[in-house]
Amino acid sequence: MDTLLLLPGLLCDAWVWAPQVEGLRNICDVRAIPDFYDYDSIQSMARAVLDTAPPRFHVCGHSMGGRAAMEIYRLAPERVQSLILLDTGSDAAQPDEREKRGALVELARSEGVAAMAARWLPPMVHPSRHADKALMDALTAMICRATPDAFAREQHALLTRPDAGPLLAKIKCPALVGCGAEDAWSPLSRHEEIAAAIPGARLVSIPGSGHMVSVEAPDALNAVLRDWMREQAGRA
Repeated sequence: MDTLLLLPGLLCDAWVWAPQVEGLRNICDVRAIPDFYDYDSIQSMARAVLDTAPPRFHVCGHSMGGRAAMEIYRLAPERVQSLILLDTGSDAAQPDEREKRGALVELARSEGVAAMAARWLPPMVHPSRHADKALMDALTAMICRATPDAFAREQHALLTRPDAGPLLAKIKCPALVGCGAEDAWSPLSRHEEIAAAIPGARLVSIPGSGHMVSVEAPDALNAVLRDWMREQAGRA
């Protein structure tokens, strides 16, 4: 049975992948990376995953985790059976990011992670789900499991992230690029560009979902991932 590694995004932990772990465990050995709280660079995140991964695996990264997944491919392309990039990006940090990300870190330090979550989280979720108290409370609880120091480390990792753009054309393994169709943080147009740059990549969008696709539209994402993993098994 093939192994699928699930890499979380900024301020996310393994909870964000719970629907996928449950929904895919009968077709692959699915493993959710617990979190990236201890790492302050995309490169160190990638190396940490590689240190504990099996010799060959499929890797699915969401948001910041997608950037770590691309770095994993750069470091060890021979180990990656397929690459799945969700709600992510490939560019280096932009000039205005340091101020914006720094303000969020300062808010987390001065007023607490919950106050920061109240500002940061709503744009990450489709507006139609803002009234879904169970979902929003669970997402907030996940974010609040991170400390301000952990948040600062992850933000530093994003501010110093490598430009993965030049890597895309060199990706030789099967690649799936997807996002919530209404992701306002990392829009569909960005994923269209990524998919166009990777030879043979497949592009999917999940209707009715914002950035947090794994928990906003778990059934739809699971269907996509099940089909993908079955197709990859057929290649073996």
